[in-house]
Amino acid sequence: MQKTAIFLADGFEEIEALAVVDLLRRAKIDVAMVSIMESKSVYGSHGIAVEADTVIEGFDFDGVDMLILPGGMPGTTNLDACEPLKAKIKEFNDAGKMLAAICAAPTVYGKMGLLSGKRATCYPGREPDLLGATAVTDKVVKDGNFITSRGAGTAIDFALAIIEHFQGVNAAKDMAEKIVYTA
Repeated sequence: MQKTAIFLADGFEEIEALAVVDLLRRAKIDVAMVSIMESKSVYGSHGIAVEADTVIEGFDFDGVDMLILPGGMPGTTNLDACEPLKAKIKEFNDAGKMLAAICAAPTVYGKMGLLSGKRATCYPGREPDLLGATAVTDKVVKDGNFITSRGAGTAIDFALAIIEHFQGVNAAKDMAEKIVYTA
């Protein structure tokens, strides 16, 4: 079974995190909701409280195939300030493992210099922080070991791209059909 981890910080965009978690779990892709806060309780940018599965301190990254960052403010700022998370992002990138982010969160990778020479997308206006990347306006962009997406309105497309990465285009199409989604 594929194993992913999505990182939640106070101020995360609820749709971008929870739509992804929901669809990955429907696809039988293991997704751990990991709080970077001191507790498992995390508050979204619209005040919705979410109970993560675990906290980053002590989280076992062994066997994790992909790290996922939802956007939102100040969630993205909080993710960008989390040095343990950034150390793991660097480790995953160095190993060629998958990294995904949506909305403002691709800027975490951009500021780390990881998107240099790659195509990427993000929330409109945040493109200057995709340092070294070719910024595009596609709903979802996959380039190398990165999957990036634009925002809350593209959260389903983002989740389907992750499903497609792990299980193929037919699995993504099947999931879209099951949830009555048309692009």
